[in-house]
Amino acid sequence: MILPVSNEIKINSSKEKLWSLISSPGHLNLCHPFCKENKAINWNINDKKDILIYLNNTKYIREFYKWDENHGYSLLIGEENGEKSKVEWKIFSRNKKVFLKIKVHPHIFSNKNKLTYLFYHYFFIKPMLKKYLNSVLKGINWYLKNNKPIPKNKFGKHSWFS
Repeated sequence: MILPVSNEIKINSSKEKLWSLISSPGHLNLCHPFCKENKAINWNINDKKDILIYLNNTKYIREFYKWDENHGYSLLIGEENGEKSKVEWKIFSRNKKVFLKIKVHPHIFSNKNKLTYLFYHYFFIKPMLKKYLNSVLKGINWYLKNNKPIPKNKFGKHSWFS
């Protein structure tokens, strides 16, 4: 059992401009407040994979397995030979406004018994992931508004990645 954590934000930009940003190789360098480096390993039509190095030097590989042009994508993220979390990025409209939603299915503590997992999920994983996703989404919006790379830790530090 893995409980997902998600967050969404209204984007002050067009769907096309948002897609152009989030689908480009290395885009996290521009808009992710905890990103030290984001570099494409492969960025071909059927094989997309990159590396994300956080400010605290944690390295994760992102392997994209579903690509829905102009609407979003799904990927697996984690240490190169370790457990991976599933992440879904989705662009959608509501009341003629553009939104971006990120949903994470975190693998952390998923191997514990149900009660232990639920405790960790509600008191540790969910609040920390919500904070993280909020900063990432705000970073994308900030970049689209200001058209320059986001300052590191722009919305505050995060104990997992800063």
